[in-house]
Amino acid sequence: MIFRKACMAGLALASIVVLAAPAHAIKILPGKKKQPDDTGYTKPTPAQNQLIDRAIAREAEVIKVLKERAPLTEVYIQTMKPDQDLLQVPESDQHFLGRVEFSKVIGDRTYETSKTSTGGKFGFFKNSLSFITGLGKALNLEFNEAGFMQMLLIDSKDFDRQHYNFYFVRNDFLGSVATTVFDVQPAKGSYGRFFGRIWIERRGGNIVRFNGSFNGSQATHSEYYHFDSWRTNVQPDIWLPNSFYVEESNPKVPGNIVKFKAVGHIWGYALKVPEKEVENTSVEVQGATDVSNDAQDVSPLGAQREWVQQAEDNVIDRLTKAGLLAAPSEFDKTLAALANNILAYNQIPLSRPIRVRTLLTEPLESLAVGNTVLLSKSVIDTTAVITADGAQQAGNLNAILAFEVAHVILGHRLDTKYAFSDRLLFPDTSAFTHIPMHHTDKDNEEAAKKTVELLNAKELQDASTYFGLYLQQLSARVKALPDLNKAMIGDSLIKNDKDKDPTFWLAALQAKGTKLDVKDLKQMAAMPLSSFLKFDPWTDQVITLHAAQEPILNPRDKMPFEVTPVYLRLSYYTAPVAPTAAPAAGAPATGAAAPAAGTAAPVQQQATPAPVDGNPGNAPQTAPAPQNGAPASGTSTPPQNQ
Repeated sequence: MIFRKACMAGLALASIVVLAAPAHAIKILPGKKKQPDDTGYTKPTPAQNQLIDRAIAREAEVIKVLKERAPLTEVYIQTMKPDQDLLQVPESDQHFLGRVEFSKVIGDRTYETSKTSTGGKFGFFKNSLSFITGLGKALNLEFNEAGFMQMLLIDSKDFDRQHYNFYFVRNDFLGSVATTVFDVQPAKGSYGRFFGRIWIERRGGNIVRFNGSFNGSQATHSEYYHFDSWRTNVQPDIWLPNSFYVEESNPKVPGNIVKFKAVGHIWGYALKVPEKEVENTSVEVQGATDVSNDAQDVSPLGAQREWVQQAEDNVIDRLTKAGLLAAPSEFDKTLAALANNILAYNQIPLSRPIRVRTLLTEPLESLAVGNTVLLSKSVIDTTAVITADGAQQAGNLNAILAFEVAHVILGHRLDTKYAFSDRLLFPDTSAFTHIPMHHTDKDNEEAAKKTVELLNAKELQDASTYFGLYLQQLSARVKALPDLNKAMIGDSLIKNDKDKDPTFWLAALQAKGTKLDVKDLKQMAAMPLSSFLKFDPWTDQVITLHAAQEPILNPRDKMPFEVTPVYLRLSYYTAPVAPTAAPAAGAPATGAAAPAAGTAAPVQQQATPAPVDGNPGNAPQTAPAPQNGAPASGTSTPPQNQ
């Protein structure tokens, strides 16, 4: 009787699984059912073998393209330790940023430290080989062909049927991309080769995702690791590495504890300085009258400000060319509207509005370069606590923007020597040994006091409460995450990142925040990394994520400031939409322009929040802004590829 009940339960469960499976995953084929071979794996059909052959050929093309590129590669590692309430929390971290010249590291030789490494501030932007060797030591890995490159390329020398066996698993969708999934095993006698699973998109035969480990001998097995690597369709029929996630369990600790987890990002495949708004062209206007003699002269103060702006523009262009600064985006306009609202709410006029740009790097930092405020992607991600009214995210952003706006108001400017363009003519790999841009301690102390004054405006008072809670959460992690809090070019949130001083510049706001309670499921103080923005690795443009909001079921779900697995919504490349023609003379301009501080009213607040649209192919549209100074959406972003 018991046996019969167990059988009935098994049949019921099987029927539920079939009904719950997505439609595209269920396919009934006529004819003889495929049988597994003696290894227990299913051999590919002739059509599937053709797809595998195309993937092998396409992988060779990917290697060829990579050899012509020198993108930026960033890896951030967190080692973990057990925690009674949260299962595990970060214990330490390491951050690596370098430009990798793939032509020098794709080959059959092991990676060796270069004696010519320049080594910049904090050791990033080193020679490609030195960078990879340092990363290998951090991960305790043997960095030859079974090392760093195999997080990006399955096998840069011998990915073929002679060295690997392929077995069919299933058909699957990754985002809107239809794929066929295969298990891949090295041929007998091969060690240090990929052992795992690949996803091949069926339209072009490109490998778009692969995860697994490497097949090593018992003596070297501990030196290999598990990873999940993703690619993006950056150009027609070209899929290049975008991000990867690495994780290893800790066999010495009972329970489901990982030893370390790491995330890597690759971008800057096509680095270039954005075109100026006004091109250097000659246009003859019929019937025009020369009024140059009537033009207004520039005052001495105006000349000084123009000189400062010239230095600012030179640095911004140089940072963009170096790949550290994201290309201008619609989200930048959202942040600029918030920054200019801070001025308007405090009735402070400026001759030029505040601009805001996004740093693509991991550490938490911000900076004011003239009238341009830079925020790192991780500052934006970890402060992006989404609520029904958008108030918490807006409050956090208002606080961090106010700190840099205070620098602008107080005249803490960049060294104007960079107004001379020749001072910025140096190789990308040494950029940050030449431009110290962080503010002095005195400047930061003055800006912190001014920030408190700015946030006393009636419309901004919630910012102190929300950002104070954020700082409390960061305070609980700051000693374990020194590299995340070590600014690379700008201002860290903490006073002394070298001595691990946990005191924040905006400590006055910390006391104003709601008391931190990690067990309170309704309280979210800070988000994990990569929570709000993704990026296009070809154009270097950031796009807001549109992920479903997952319910918090226990304190372990919060993961503030932690590395999390990568899972991209893949789509095929869509060509950018051609820009619309400029309006005729005298016609009103359209779009969401940031208000000029002191001359225009703040952005009008609406009842409900609307995120910036980053979906591929959407037509331009205007969306209302959330309450309480939350971001005001502009037009939709250009088509993206992730």
